[in-house]
Amino acid sequence: MKILFVHQNFPGQFKHLAPALAATAGHEVRALAMGRADAPAPWQGVRVERYMPQQGNAPGVHPWLLDLESKVIRGEAALAKAVRLAAEGFAPDVIIAHPGWGESLFLKEVWPQARLGIYCEFYYHARGADVGFDPEFPSQGPGEAARLHMKNVNHLLHMEVADAALAPTQWQARTFPARLRERIAVIHDGIDTQAVAPNPQVRIRLGAGLELAHGDEVVTFVNRNLEPYRGYHVFMRALPEILRQRPRARVLIVGGDGVSYGAPAPQGSTWKQIFIDEVRGQVADADWERVHFLGQLPYAQYVALLQVSAVHVYLTYPFVLGWSLLEAMSAGCAIVASDTAPVREAIIDGDTGRLVDFFDVQALAGTVCGLLDDAGARAVLGARARAFAQAQYDLRRVCLPQQLAWVEALGGG
Repeated sequence: MKILFVHQNFPGQFKHLAPALAATAGHEVRALAMGRADAPAPWQGVRVERYMPQQGNAPGVHPWLLDLESKVIRGEAALAKAVRLAAEGFAPDVIIAHPGWGESLFLKEVWPQARLGIYCEFYYHARGADVGFDPEFPSQGPGEAARLHMKNVNHLLHMEVADAALAPTQWQARTFPARLRERIAVIHDGIDTQAVAPNPQVRIRLGAGLELAHGDEVVTFVNRNLEPYRGYHVFMRALPEILRQRPRARVLIVGGDGVSYGAPAPQGSTWKQIFIDEVRGQVADADWERVHFLGQLPYAQYVALLQVSAVHVYLTYPFVLGWSLLEAMSAGCAIVASDTAPVREAIIDGDTGRLVDFFDVQALAGTVCGLLDDAGARAVLGARARAFAQAQYDLRRVCLPQQLAWVEALGGG
């Protein structure tokens, strides 16, 4: 088959699936991504084609239409690139797209015979999911609900032309309207549980001669960016009590200063600094020296951090499930997580981890400290978490074979 992947930041969720297809005899695999239209670049057997939008948003466009206009602009640019590829003789049998940025909106106008499969990451809701979940950051009222309703137009337009769909968790699939769910297969992207595995010999260096090893009292918190959607504010508010109760604990915080989800911080600040400022006065200088903000780490260092962790904390609004939770499970971490969807699909309270109410700062601090004081419980929870990750999310044995079968079924009609 000829297969075209479409993802603005390729490979994204297709980082395992695309190379696996490219390595399969009889497949020609290309990808369409945003960027300078240089000569196509190979990536693990995939020929990466680039497109670039030729215009920005029009001044004065209605704010509820701004998101849709952005997607149409990207879709138009991807369409122009598809026309050029078709003129060169390329005609995919299958298109596999993350539709979130709009690139795949119009590709079937060029290749009507192609079978389109889309990645269904999240369907927006004004109630019952992320928006309005946190009373500290309330919804902006009916206007916000209307804007979110319009953001789903992109999903609906894609569903109209898609031949199949894929979601990584059951809950994320259920965010889509009932009439669409039966078309969505639930297959996770997959975790390489061989690469992310316990390592009792691991050691990490934090500068100034500080070295931490497996067995040290290390609390870890990881996100792409430090922001309320992923519970950074709740974790920071638990820090003073954790540091007070555990005078030997080191706290390693990974994440950037930007925003991946939700609203940006007030102008001139970052969510990271806002919540540092909130709690800093409650922590003595000597204790604050045990808190380490590490920014965004290269992947190998990030895995080593998980391997050295004694207790790993994962918090999230009801939203898309981060890979970091499943990687922490695969590394054998003892995990304290928020009792929110879709976390409950992976963390079974008292079995594969401990669940706490997202907003209960005292429960979070108490549960973390209790686990730090109980090596036996940590070992049991970590072993069960890894076993669950291997059974449900292993890339090679579970997820990738299911994804490949999904693609073959899509190509076969």
